Amino acid sequence: MDRLEALFSKLAAGRAPAPAGPVEWLIVGLGNPGRDYDGTRHNTGFAALDTLALDLGVRVDRLKFKSLCGDAVVGGRRVLLMKPSTYMNLSGQAVREAMAFHKVPMERVLVLCDDTALPVGRLRIRLKGSDGGHNGLKNIIYLCGRDTFPRVRIGVGDKPHPDYDMADWVLSRFSDGDAKLLRELLGHIPDICRLMVSGQEQQAMTRYN
Repeated sequence: MDRLEALFSKLAAGRAPAPAGPVEWLIVGLGNPGRDYDGTRHNTGFAALDTLALDLGVRVDRLKFKSLCGDAVVGGRRVLLMKPSTYMNLSGQAVREAMAFHKVPMERVLVLCDDTALPVGRLRIRLKGSDGGHNGLKNIIYLCGRDTFPRVRIGVGDKPHPDYDMADWVLSRFSDGDAKLLRELLGHIPDICRLMVSGQEQQAMTRYN
């Protein structure tokens, strides 16, 4: 049985046992809800969160905090996995609600998102910073009032020429070759999340940036 088959068997066997204790971290994948957006560049954050959930053997299917949520243990910490069901530019609503309810500080909100400034197959981990033109990050910073949250920005490639509309580009789908590169890169997401949540941020950045 290969690794992917093993991960699917975890889900087939049922949910992982419910984690105990308070939620200590939020891990939020950014994207747009609905089948029309599946597989688009802008939904790479959703794909990253799905990869993590599959690795953990948990389902992200409980509607709460304007998100699909799932409980998990990552790096020895209880974590809430989130896929906001708002559209991308309102992602901060979901994050703010979950933070307030669970009393999670901004520094323990790990965001997974796409980045057009990076080529497909590359990622960049940062502990804080500006939105870099990303509407999801922009709304989180605006509604939560701080930019001091870690994020994993996953390369989806820049638009092919300057006149190409950026909205059309991020809502486009990957070529077969780029989709393969992305799948390989997303395979590192579970390890990155474990390192970040367990306090090994520098190791994560050294290993994967």
